[in-house]
Amino acid sequence: MTDKPQFIRLVGDERRVADTLAGVSKHWQNKKECFLFVSPHDDDVVLGGGLLMQLAKLENVPVYIMIVTDGAMGYCSHEEKDSISQIREKETFECYQSLGIPKENIFWLGFPDSQVHLYRGRRIAGKNEKAVYQGFTGLQNAFTYFLRKTRPTQCFLPTSTDLHPDHKIVHEEFLISVFHASGNIWPELGKPLEKTPYFNEMAVYCDFPTPPQLQMKTPISFLENKLKAIGSFQSQKQITSLIEIVRNAGPYEYMRAVDYNFYNPDKYKIRFKENNSIGYMHR
Repeated sequence: MTDKPQFIRLVGDERRVADTLAGVSKHWQNKKECFLFVSPHDDDVVLGGGLLMQLAKLENVPVYIMIVTDGAMGYCSHEEKDSISQIREKETFECYQSLGIPKENIFWLGFPDSQVHLYRGRRIAGKNEKAVYQGFTGLQNAFTYFLRKTRPTQCFLPTSTDLHPDHKIVHEEFLISVFHASGNIWPELGKPLEKTPYFNEMAVYCDFPTPPQLQMKTPISFLENKLKAIGSFQSQKQITSLIEIVRNAGPYEYMRAVDYNFYNPDKYKIRFKENNSIGYMHR
């Protein structure tokens, strides 16, 4: 196994190869680079991006982890039913700190597990509400707040094809929150982002909707570190099969870039020009 990481990025007909992520990224922002991993549940992003977190450290890129839900529905024994959230929070910090992520860079939002549909959007927080920032609650409120707080250049989260409803909702709410964070709306949540961050998907449970463009290959020690970090989640016995997939795949991870396709009517004008039409008739 090579001692150096290897990155391969496919862009159209171009195949970029380098031993750093910066080497295959034309949008790399040098000292401004900052990664934000968005994890619907505590273990999601270590399963899909535990190697990338270590690679980021090699390139001196700050990494932030945002855990969206409190894990309260992830109990595997009657004895842990009432304490599973506290157990998983402790396991979370052990996991990501073992990969070199500072404790202060790990955000535990605490939205109710399997109930994130009740926290779509943004609303004034009521008494005993969860995840309150600047007097408001809701996924878009929290995501906008932490986007402006961390100011990432790239964001990573599980793909929209994952079957778990929490994953789908977090994906949708985060995308619109990136839009909010880059604008002037809700000034109490912080200064707007100067530049919209790049958005990347990782596969955790289900496959990508279309093939990924980035392959990362690391020394075997990175995989061992990743497996050890995943092992911090002793309470999550239901992910055993996922751990085996990670182990058997070897030291590889894949990412899929997601583009923001904002509407601009100019792109369609050529379609309706007379010399571009064949056999048309007036109706």
